[in-house]
Amino acid sequence: MRIVRQLSPEIKFNSPILTLGTYDGVHLGHQEIIRSLVEKAKNERKESVLFTFDPHPRKVLYPESHSVKLVDTVEEKLEKLEKLGLDTVILFPFTKEFSRLSAMEFVRDVLVNQIGISEMHIGHDHHFGKNREGSFQELQELGELYHFDVYQLPAISVEETTISSTKIRNAILEGNVAYAASLLGTPFVLEGTVVKGQQIGRTIGFPTANIDLGNSEKIVPKNGVYAAKAYLGGKLIHGVMNVGTRPTVANNGQVTIEIHLFDFNEEIYGQRMKIEVMQHIRDEKRFENIEDLKNQIQLDEVTARNYLSVHL
Repeated sequence: MRIVRQLSPEIKFNSPILTLGTYDGVHLGHQEIIRSLVEKAKNERKESVLFTFDPHPRKVLYPESHSVKLVDTVEEKLEKLEKLGLDTVILFPFTKEFSRLSAMEFVRDVLVNQIGISEMHIGHDHHFGKNREGSFQELQELGELYHFDVYQLPAISVEETTISSTKIRNAILEGNVAYAASLLGTPFVLEGTVVKGQQIGRTIGFPTANIDLGNSEKIVPKNGVYAAKAYLGGKLIHGVMNVGTRPTVANNGQVTIEIHLFDFNEEIYGQRMKIEVMQHIRDEKRFENIEDLKNQIQLDEVTARNYLSVHL
């Protein structure tokens, strides 16, 4: 899959069939659009292209709100998109200046003059351009003017709920990671580097790996305990993950992500770990003493093991 970060006359496209959007999470609705686009491009020997943005538009338009928490990092998104068979992803640099382009200016100056699109495929609720003024109807009119076809795909639903990135983000923030996974088509993932923590877990018989995500824009589930699957150097290890401030053993209020890996006792500092967050077990709580905490962690491990033994 080709990744284009800057458009220039030297970069050529082959009658591209293009879709456009932030595509955060690359959920089941996104996947349906991309599969349709990829299949049509292959059949017609054209190029399948996704036009997306980096950074996320909200980060540029509303920097003071710090509201951008993304389901996927750019790297995670690109990995998902490549698996779907896209020929090219354009990671267009989103700026305030770019945001002022009208829908017509964007279509004419970028999609037509620089990329040369032959077709455009969009989702059921897609809007684009300055103030999201561009609608499907306007796209159709611009398609007639600039000689490209426009196709709108219907909404994709799970249990009568229309899928959207916003619904997935809300589910994750509420700790409902299993529901988020049903909309994503894959488990929600956290990925980072194993770093040293306070090492309190090992003193009570439950050593944990502390994870540094290295990305402040990545969404994190609400504080609590989760059944999880960890991937370390290609090896799958089940575990129980805690997100929170560890109120029983710490008082600094800092949120950490740590995972106790079952039947595992190796030094792994500095290694990359991918965690599939499978199921919320309980909310975080403060215990009166370490012994009560230890007893609860034992119960959490049993709950997580039982869940993961069924959801292999």
